[in-house]
Amino acid sequence: MWLEGIAYAQAAAGGGSSATGEQVLYTTIIPLAFLFAIFYFVLIRPQTKKASDHEKMLASLKRNDEVVTTGGILGRIVELGDKLVTLEIAQGVKVRVERPQIAALSTYSKLSKSGGKEKEE
Repeated sequence: MWLEGIAYAQAAAGGGSSATGEQVLYTTIIPLAFLFAIFYFVLIRPQTKKASDHEKMLASLKRNDEVVTTGGILGRIVELGDKLVTLEIAQGVKVRVERPQIAALSTYSKLSKSGGKEKEE
């Protein structure tokens, strides 16, 4: 009863919950669209580009490529299959890993051939 008078006074003064369509647009829709744009350019787009580059790398693998697995194992590709890859990790030691578990082509062999140092030009 006592608070009803305050509610009526606010409604009469135009302060209630009577928001116009323009106010809704500026206060809810535009900030949400801005947040989505930030998430897209900071998180979603780089992740899809990285996944696409990884798929291209997996498709271009060939025998005798030196690779690094996601577990950190370095090896040379001996056999390639659709789903499995056989790596030689030491003389006569071969392991089979799933193709998507190959993280990248190895750059360590280039360093070891140059004596552990990169070439200075």
